[in-house]
Amino acid sequence: MKLRNIFPGQILFTLLLLLCSTGCIREDDYQNDPVGNFEALWKCMDQNYCFFDYKKEVYGLDWDSIYSVYRPRINNYMTQQQLFEVCCDMLSELKDGHVNLYSSSDVGRNWSWYEDYPANFNDSVHQLYLGTDYKIAAGLKYRILEDNIAYVYYESFSSAIGDGNITAMLTELKTCNGMILDVRNNGGGNLTYATKLAGYFTNEKRLVGYIAHKTGTGHSDFSSPTAEYIEPANGLRWQKPVVVLTNRSCYSSTNTFVRDMKVCPQATIMGDRTGGGSGMPFTSEMPNGWLIRFSACPMYDADMQQIEFGIEPDIQVSMKSEDLKRNKDTLIETARSFLSQKFAE
Repeated sequence: MKLRNIFPGQILFTLLLLLCSTGCIREDDYQNDPVGNFEALWKCMDQNYCFFDYKKEVYGLDWDSIYSVYRPRINNYMTQQQLFEVCCDMLSELKDGHVNLYSSSDVGRNWSWYEDYPANFNDSVHQLYLGTDYKIAAGLKYRILEDNIAYVYYESFSSAIGDGNITAMLTELKTCNGMILDVRNNGGGNLTYATKLAGYFTNEKRLVGYIAHKTGTGHSDFSSPTAEYIEPANGLRWQKPVVVLTNRSCYSSTNTFVRDMKVCPQATIMGDRTGGGSGMPFTSEMPNGWLIRFSACPMYDADMQQIEFGIEPDIQVSMKSEDLKRNKDTLIETARSFLSQKFAE
């Protein structure tokens, strides 16, 4: 059996760039048995995963040692469920939310990037701020709070937004003194929407970061980093202060959105460190038909710093239990005070 490549449409352009520089994953022959599937999985990750060097530096990850630990647990008499569990245990050593193993009955995942941290978000309290008469512009929910602060909630970059949606919303909010742009619990989605939205908060082209692509099968085989920019959107753009609210559940394209907003002069990032997820994902098929998704292209911030494990806010704010008891969201209230002070200056 061969290890074959599958191309999710959402990241097709990035994957084409990857293929142009490295070619397809080498189609070694593997038997469709537990040993063959394990070997195919380990080799696929060994040749294509993009954070081995970085994670070895951060917490001592050694992929060869990982093989030595998990290979003895594999034999051709084990069940598919047992194989799945061992493979997932091995993949969890990468501490990567973009690494998933898909079988017909389960999805292997690592969600420690947010499960091990305070939520800094309460859905019931959050709904009190939105109310029931908020406006909806595609994936954007928004309203004007009593102190003339705009409140915008974007819960998933999988929800499409267009220029017409954003322009219509900004037109409604243009008389506000400032904006709270809440992306807490946004686990990511389409990077195009993240880049589009960030373009409404800058008046000039800005360097936001870099991306690299694999050029070979070695752990350190990457192209020279390519600069990434955001361009100012055409027409109406936001010119007043904006606070971007974050928590650990901000992941993947939301992590990238926060990176981009960091360079916008009117933006302040407030809340908790984001969850991370800076490796553009790639998907391959194992001999038994299971799919393995993994980070293939590392992305960096404008200072060429890794953002795989998240981005620190400009102002750290955590939810207070006493505020929750009063049905108040500490992060929203802190952002309102911050923006009111900015307006008064």
